[in-house]
Amino acid sequence: MMADRKCQEDKENPVHNFVRTWSKRVFGRKTEKKEVQTEEKSPTSDTKPDLPDTPKEGITRKPSKHKKSEKRKPSKDDTSEERRNSNGCGVSFIHNIPPKPLSVLQIDTLLKSHPLEEAYPQLLSLRSEFQREKEALGETTSPVELTNKEKDLSLLYEALRTRVIDIIRDSCEKHSRDVLEVVVLIIQAEERREGDLGGIGGWRDAWKGAVKDGVRDTVKRVHLDRSEENVPRLAEDLDNLGRGILELLEKVKTELVNSYPLSFNVFETYVSSCHEVVGEHLKEIFGKITVLKDYYAMLDFIFNQYNSEKILGSPSLLPEMKKQNAFTLPDDFVNRVKDKYCNHLQEEFKNLLEKIIRDEQEKVWEKKAIPKTEDEPTSEILMEICKAVESHAEDSGKLDADLKKRVLCSCLEAIKHFPARFEEEFTKQSSSLLGSDVLDWCFWAKYHAVYINSFSLLKEHVESYKPSCPDQVADLEKEVDGLLLNLRQALLKQFKVETEPFMEIIMTKEWLNTDSSFNDIVNRIESYSGNCGYMRPLLAQSFINDLHYHVVKEYISQLLKKKYSCKGKKNDLAAEKIRGQWNEFKRLFSEKRSTLEWLYPLGDQLSEIIEQENEKDIINFLQPLIENYPDISESQLSAILYFRGVGKYLGKNPVIQHFTKLKQNSGKKNHEHVFFSDIKVSAGIIQYIHYIT
Repeated sequence: MMADRKCQEDKENPVHNFVRTWSKRVFGRKTEKKEVQTEEKSPTSDTKPDLPDTPKEGITRKPSKHKKSEKRKPSKDDTSEERRNSNGCGVSFIHNIPPKPLSVLQIDTLLKSHPLEEAYPQLLSLRSEFQREKEALGETTSPVELTNKEKDLSLLYEALRTRVIDIIRDSCEKHSRDVLEVVVLIIQAEERREGDLGGIGGWRDAWKGAVKDGVRDTVKRVHLDRSEENVPRLAEDLDNLGRGILELLEKVKTELVNSYPLSFNVFETYVSSCHEVVGEHLKEIFGKITVLKDYYAMLDFIFNQYNSEKILGSPSLLPEMKKQNAFTLPDDFVNRVKDKYCNHLQEEFKNLLEKIIRDEQEKVWEKKAIPKTEDEPTSEILMEICKAVESHAEDSGKLDADLKKRVLCSCLEAIKHFPARFEEEFTKQSSSLLGSDVLDWCFWAKYHAVYINSFSLLKEHVESYKPSCPDQVADLEKEVDGLLLNLRQALLKQFKVETEPFMEIIMTKEWLNTDSSFNDIVNRIESYSGNCGYMRPLLAQSFINDLHYHVVKEYISQLLKKKYSCKGKKNDLAAEKIRGQWNEFKRLFSEKRSTLEWLYPLGDQLSEIIEQENEKDIINFLQPLIENYPDISESQLSAILYFRGVGKYLGKNPVIQHFTKLKQNSGKKNHEHVFFSDIKVSAGIIQYIHYIT
């Protein structure tokens, strides 16, 4: 009798029944009597009677059209839901709602700390009770008690959602198939009831948000704490991040997918969430990066690592991953990372170039070292610069073609200022070598030859980058051309300084009587042209041409300076000497492969004019002179006549008159070569012209 009374009391007291059931689940107590064990089932038991107006599939705004004896036809979602969970915890707890709910406080406690299959039916019971009371009122204003009950329902549903979100978020870390399947059933049940009184919507979005939060938790677990100032070992951290994402998706594929209906698109949702969270994470750490290698590590992760077989492309994620969208980031963000990388690279390259100059100063200039003698010796700076550019271009090319182009342009932009900076330091350091010590002069001259080789090769090297960086290549070539010109001009200028004292003696009485000054000039030509042996062929020829032009120009200039006039028939001796020395110049520069052959006839033609005994015969030699050197002027011919020692005329000089007539007849033609135009005539010659004309 006592047992029967106890069972009857249990049936009439749902709270007592719930407490006993919960105690049984938690502590695992076993009841000796089978009858009592049967009666003490949880509130989810099928023995609980249905509410009169409540269909088994849950609370709806309108009563179900199905009769008790009829079975509701399963929907598409029901099929995917219930069939996939047939071996799990079962779905009966959703349809077996207690006729009378527990108190709000009790339900809240269940929602927060007890299995949801026990808590959710109680919440549905309270919602059903609220709906019945609300429908009973009709259009009448709800009393305070019903309004409060509606607020309580809202709070309880928020507690349910919080619990559901927590379970979903932690499902990868603490996966329980039974618990997760209960959550999925609740989400689907609420989606079917969405819009009914007493509930809240947006459950699928909440599920997606929870999935994303779970991914964020995964990222946080593999990401080390960083200070604002420094982000060391970023490549290592991103590698760990990749492994964490791979492990997460592998677990999703092998475990979580089986706990969901197909309609949830679980794998796709997790992949999409991974993309978003990884993108957020990269943007967050981007602002903390301060070193070049970490910018590169981030770009490598974006372009290569994340989509590689190490992470998203892993065979373990196939074939599901083939159907997913590739990982991409907004172009604006990727471009900002590229810009930062290139800016840091450009600054680092500038520092490298400064180091190259310092090394050259310490290891070469100060120690007076010469590169190993080769056919075309070059400085190590060429190799260092070219290797650095190629290395950065190759590394960036492994990531992205556009990045490689940007990197090349950044490197060339940094190198653009190097020629001027190098020339500044080299000129400062090498000027001390121009003393009386012949050996020091040899170092100075060879350095110039070596650097002419080196920078000309640099120019050729960067030419290959023109398709990618035409503007930067053009700017750099302009700077290099300027340096090469200055290096050649420095050699030529020093040659001028050394030969000027000897040139001053040319076309004087002393010169007519001795060859010492001319021999000194020849020796200097030999010394300076000898440096061409260190230069590359085209550069050597260019310098030889410069040297050839300068020598003959200075030689003829002495003839036009009115320093000496041949008297007493010394014009024959002078002409013979000019012809002999001119032939020596021809021999020297022919051996050095000068291409200025058009200068060779000048010495002979002037000698013929100077050696003529009869001044009128000079007229016969003017035509070839004007044809070969059409820029010769009247004043310059007058200077030649002065050197020859032309007689005094009271009237017009017939030689000058004939010359003027020939010039007029030749007309104004474009001169193929310029020579006499580069030679200034002294004021004394101008006065002499007025005298003889």
